[in-house]
Amino acid sequence: MSDRFDAGIRLGEQVAKDMIAVRIAPDIPMAVVGSPGHFTDRPMPIVPQDLVQHRCINLRLPTSGGLYVWGFRRNGHELKVRTEGPLVFNTIELTVDAALAGFGLGYVPRDQVRGYVGEGRLIEVLADWAPSLPGYHLYYPSRRHPAPAFALFVDALRHGRHPDAISRQLLSKRVTQNPPVG
Repeated sequence: MSDRFDAGIRLGEQVAKDMIAVRIAPDIPMAVVGSPGHFTDRPMPIVPQDLVQHRCINLRLPTSGGLYVWGFRRNGHELKVRTEGPLVFNTIELTVDAALAGFGLGYVPRDQVRGYVGEGRLIEVLADWAPSLPGYHLYYPSRRHPAPAFALFVDALRHGRHPDAISRQLLSKRVTQNPPVG
């Protein structure tokens, strides 16, 4: 992390080990989806290893430049699959568009394709294997002692905090730091 920034936001699994990470969002359920046309000449995958029979749409990670490895989990068993396919994108939106167009299977956040699955434009496969990714985290260097205002900001963003509690805390800090003149 550069000295020009106080903090960054990334998925929990992508935060460097020497950083302090604070969860600011829930986990992200993933889905493997393809268009109905994709399955006309090949069977639906039953287990992740079946993905070798399919064209898969890969995602290039902007931080490392590598291809994202598809992760699966079932009954405590974890499996990572390096998929093959003719397309590589650097955004989820393009991956979804390509899956809708029948170019292959995409590994995307379930929330982003829920409507398409409901409409029958996409079919979700391997649902019993699909994991959830660790949600977004605010991260900052562990070697730096945060300023009080930054610490308050981090605490306000912490996932799971009720908005009313955050408002009361912010108001109490403001009142105690700036007592009324009278």
